[in-house]
Amino acid sequence: MTARILVVDDIEANVRLLAAKLTSEYYEVVTASDGPTALAVAAAEHPDIVLLDVMMPGMDGFEVCRRLKDDPVTRHIPVVLVTALDGRSDRIAGLEAGADEFLTKPIDDVMLFSRVRSLTRLKTVIDELRQREASGRRIGVIAGAAARLAGSGGRIVICDDHERQAQRIASELAVEHRPVIESDPEKALLTARGPVDLLIVNANARTFDGLRLAAQMRSDEATRHLPILAVIDPDERPKMVKALEIGINDVLPRPIDPQELAARARTQIKRKRYTDFLRKNLDHSLELAVTDQLTGLHNRRYMTGQLSALVARATRGGEPVGALLIDIDHFKKINDSFGHDVGDEVLQEFAVRLASNVRAVDLPCRYGGEEFVVIMPDTPLSAAERIAERIRLHVAGSPFRVAAGKELLSVTISIGVAAADAPDDTPETLLKRADAAVYEAKSQGRNKVISRAA
Repeated sequence: MTARILVVDDIEANVRLLAAKLTSEYYEVVTASDGPTALAVAAAEHPDIVLLDVMMPGMDGFEVCRRLKDDPVTRHIPVVLVTALDGRSDRIAGLEAGADEFLTKPIDDVMLFSRVRSLTRLKTVIDELRQREASGRRIGVIAGAAARLAGSGGRIVICDDHERQAQRIASELAVEHRPVIESDPEKALLTARGPVDLLIVNANARTFDGLRLAAQMRSDEATRHLPILAVIDPDERPKMVKALEIGINDVLPRPIDPQELAARARTQIKRKRYTDFLRKNLDHSLELAVTDQLTGLHNRRYMTGQLSALVARATRGGEPVGALLIDIDHFKKINDSFGHDVGDEVLQEFAVRLASNVRAVDLPCRYGGEEFVVIMPDTPLSAAERIAERIRLHVAGSPFRVAAGKELLSVTISIGVAAADAPDDTPETLLKRADAAVYEAKSQGRNKVISRAA
């Protein structure tokens, strides 16, 4: 998997060396020699990863990282800080500034490329979610500003058979999170299926294979997107590389530093909440795309797709498909007499009564204006007639309370019933018969149910 990588260093020789290594692995490289230029290039070029030197004159790497993470345009871009420093305080400062990793010079090529591949996979997922969310914003089905989510208050599962280490991790995290300990990997897998923000697994566990547990998490649909932080001995480089390859999000070296643990956990939880936010917005936009916003019923677009599939199955010898076409009687008079706000209230109340009088398998939809359709799988004409009559009686049986409860309106409906059960039936012919039946019901005085056989 290739990627565009921004390399930032004030020493040209370092830039050339990193660029040569990355280019040889078919990555696209852009460069910057100082902090302000790096910020401008990141905003303009949208790189997939930023490899950022810490020790630069003027604006150092920590400040550049903080500004990248504060900017909504660039905060989703993974940042790897690169430095000759190997002190604990510098590593913590980098992680707390929002960095995703901290590599020391001279750079270990194997670890560099493992980390780049891991972060590239993550960035690809986030980019796709961001693009879909942006599409939803453009067409108006998603509103509001981009999320700025905290990394505290997380639900964390610690899977570790080393009791003292697990207790120490839990104690440190309990200051701002809600950790639970599971020494059994099977129980940890089940717990992680619930509302969990992070899994911390001991990759050096004695009684189970921590990396195998992580692989199971990645292959399970319910836990595929759960961040995993692996505790690994820093000398076990092959295991660390394998951890990143199978999809572990981050590694925590032993002995565990409390501040580093807190910083890495906070970063992973914050990123998970951001991706959850994007996925929720995407789900919401898809729901709005097939839902009538006034009534909450399915819209005509959704109905058309479902009806085509059901009728096609019926014409191949499957069960018949019933259809109700419903028109609210004298709806124009309601709008003219009471206003469109009251008309909307009538539509909303009717939608509630309609939805409460059909089966769970039926599809009540708003067809347009004051017309509604109910698609009824596995329903012959006689059964559809009975349900239609039940709906008619429920609507006419009690007045609609509108205008903040100040008005009671008597509302009736005319219903046309049809069923698709012939080899030459189509969605168009089915709805045409139901429409003809509605017209007949209105011509007979309204508030009636009329059916039309094929």
